[in-house]
Amino acid sequence: MIWICFAIFLAACFAAGSTGGLFSPGEWYDRLKKPWWTPPNWLFPVAWTLLYVCMAAAGARVAVSPDNGIAMAFWALQIALNGLWTPVFFGLKKMRLGLIVLSGLWVSVAASVVALWQVDMIAGLLFLPYLAWVSVAGALNASVLRLNPEEAG
Repeated sequence: MIWICFAIFLAACFAAGSTGGLFSPGEWYDRLKKPWWTPPNWLFPVAWTLLYVCMAAAGARVAVSPDNGIAMAFWALQIALNGLWTPVFFGLKKMRLGLIVLSGLWVSVAASVVALWQVDMIAGLLFLPYLAWVSVAGALNASVLRLNPEEAG
């Protein structure tokens, strides 16, 4: 049963992640000024693949556990916001709105950590790298917005 849940959660993660293929960074993002600490482009798909596996594992562990309603609700919220950021930032080129979405994503991931942890400690731990990565993404979004006010959208 847990493997079926894992496959479903992984499919949800990759569905959210597929927006990266539909709304790739492209020339617009390449032209933007970025902070010196911007991660290299090759790191993004590697990091997201690892994070999606951890997120799916956390979701599967909690899905088969009792008293999981709040944790599953936060898991659903964070994956919805995860899938929304790319079309907003890269598709619509709305950096400010992207930062708002990313702020909501950060809050939902932080709440997910707590809710998952309360059901299954390992599941909560599996979400900590995701929270760290979303923190970096938020700082990057804010920095790119600050460095490119004329492109803020």
